[in-house]
Amino acid sequence: MAAVETKVTGHIGYVILNRPESLNAMNGELVEGFHAGLTKLLGDEAVRVIILTGAGRAFCAGGDLSYMETMTEESERQSFIARVGEMALRINRADKPVIAMVNGVAAGAGVNIMLACDMVCAVDSAKFIQSFVNVGLIPDCGGLYFLPRVVGKQRAKELMYTARPVKAEEALALGMVTFLYDSDTLVSETEALATRIAVGSPGAIRAMKHMLAEDTTLEELLAREARVQARRLGSDAYAEGVAAFKEKRSPRFMDDSIDDK
Repeated sequence: MAAVETKVTGHIGYVILNRPESLNAMNGELVEGFHAGLTKLLGDEAVRVIILTGAGRAFCAGGDLSYMETMTEESERQSFIARVGEMALRINRADKPVIAMVNGVAAGAGVNIMLACDMVCAVDSAKFIQSFVNVGLIPDCGGLYFLPRVVGKQRAKELMYTARPVKAEEALALGMVTFLYDSDTLVSETEALATRIAVGSPGAIRAMKHMLAEDTTLEELLAREARVQARRLGSDAYAEGVAAFKEKRSPRFMDDSIDDK
């Protein structure tokens, strides 16, 4: 059984963490399987939106402690943690939107790859915990970057310093989660959200994602907006969108590769 599985349905691709017996905890096989699966879906022109989820009753329980105990050399440990961090970086910088579908507990690095996603749909029984301090560690997988930007620095400190579990309703109020659903509707509602995104202009969404992912000044962003918007105003996507508006129909967008720098 592969530690990560992928599938494609229409314009939606799925990356499924598949170690349910360990609550999808991260070991070398899962991390490399994630990278391979994400590369495959990013290279599939039919896929416009990616859903990241876990098999079984958990999203991801973070690092597999038993696996990490097998790494006796510091260089080996550093290489593994860097590769885990690349998961968050690749999600954040991906050309396609990634939606986390959180079907159960998310702990440690599992929370942080969730926060790297563009949106989060979670089951209303989910719990979230920055569990690192309980085992003498600091947050990894981008947690020190993403969490303060979502909940604010002081709340992030509280959650990291205390390892307090956060219930789904609080996670929604804090902005860690975009939508909450019950277990019967989580999959259908997440897929409906992905479908709504998939009908939009892939090039415009890609440009928005790239620009939102970067730290910049307002002046720099406004200058980049002017460059990118000028190119998009001359694009086939803009022409199709305007034609669809005038003809009172849904637009039929094709992908485009306009430079968004």
